[in-house]
Amino acid sequence: MSMPSHLLLAGEESVLAQAETAHAQLPVDWREDTPSDWTPPSVETTLAAPFEVTGPATYHKGQRRTLRFLPSDRSGWFIQRRDLSEQLPIQVCPQHVRSASRAIVLQSGCPENQFRMSEHVIAQRLGMGLDNVIVQTDSEDPPLFDVGSLPLVEAIQRVGLKELPSQPLRFWHVEQPVSIVTENGAFLTLLPPEGTSDHHLHLDVGIDFPTAIGKQRIQFTLTPKRFAYGAQARTNCPASQMLFVRTIGQFIPSLRNFGYTKQNILIAGKKDYVNTPALLHEGKSLEAVWHRACLDLVAALSLLPEGRLEGKIISHKAGHVLDVRFITLLMKEGLLHSGASA
Repeated sequence: MSMPSHLLLAGEESVLAQAETAHAQLPVDWREDTPSDWTPPSVETTLAAPFEVTGPATYHKGQRRTLRFLPSDRSGWFIQRRDLSEQLPIQVCPQHVRSASRAIVLQSGCPENQFRMSEHVIAQRLGMGLDNVIVQTDSEDPPLFDVGSLPLVEAIQRVGLKELPSQPLRFWHVEQPVSIVTENGAFLTLLPPEGTSDHHLHLDVGIDFPTAIGKQRIQFTLTPKRFAYGAQARTNCPASQMLFVRTIGQFIPSLRNFGYTKQNILIAGKKDYVNTPALLHEGKSLEAVWHRACLDLVAALSLLPEGRLEGKIISHKAGHVLDVRFITLLMKEGLLHSGASA
């Protein structure tokens, strides 16, 4: 029996066709036309030295949080809660995603052994090409920076990466186009690599918000340099949501202590931004789509327990929930293969 040319994991074919048309009609605001001179390594990497990064707490306003990154020769990423001495480290993988509704929350063992808003941290795995690491924390609450996750990027750049010659790096791909689509036309598609020697991951990411952010689309190859640029992008929210947090939200503990400010979040009104947007290109801010690509989508793809993805991924109006659902189904259905691509 022949294999179907395109596999739809969830959703309706007719909805996917309409969504693909809508994505194709989005103007491309930024395209990487020059081929990258960066080549993924053939072996796994870890840090050349440990480092610490400290910043304001995300969920406890007025407090500070520290993450300590340690080199490791164990394949994958592990989050270790030093304040929970009897709990095992949380392996970064789809099995340990407790929630992805507003952020990716990782949890294993007892309910307290969790790490919230993990995406801005774990995106470094595929983004910076850091395969193996232990991240130590004394809280479920990560630091919140004024420039996306740039302090983590700069710390990794400062200490450098070390290759592990005895540990070959596996590259995972699909052997046919695979998609997932929702009723509202948000979709993700993973395409096979164009050749057996291309281990890069190429991204085509489009968003369409009913605010000043509007329609944005970028196309690029994921490299440490390109990720470092995109990792500057702050998360964003509508002005109405920020107003709610600053008014009624003051009576809700989980919102009252949230650490978002006009410095560390991009606030978009219906027709204009409330604060100054960043990452301008030809007069248009692409901060929202860079954040979506590098600190949301790449984070979900970094949930692979080990190895890296290759090929091309197309994202249209997607978010955390669909991202995590997609990578989970790819693994559950055994659709990711390593070795020579078909």
